Amino acid sequence: MISDLLAILGLTVICFLFWQQRRQAELAKSIANRKCEQMDLQLISVALKGHKLKTPDGVWRWHSIYQFEFSSLGDDCYQGSLTMQGFHLTKIDLPPHRM
Repeated sequence: MISDLLAILGLTVICFLFWQQRRQAELAKSIANRKCEQMDLQLISVALKGHKLKTPDGVWRWHSIYQFEFSSLGDDCYQGSLTMQGFHLTKIDLPPHRM
């Protein structure tokens, strides 16, 4: 009885974490899309690069890094990245690109 309850609770936690990760991924995609539209760029793709515990500044905080590809003229491809803590954007990096 107790083991069944713990199994259901564990499955519920895993489903909740998966759902939160999907929400964050959709938000990251919309942020990347909005940034590309502002700079008159074409968004190609967005992918999760990974999760980290320590920021580049040395602060211990769980954050997710997303990598996105974009094009400026349609025949080129560049890779940018954005960092999310929860549902908040903390950093976005765009490499130099042709205009």
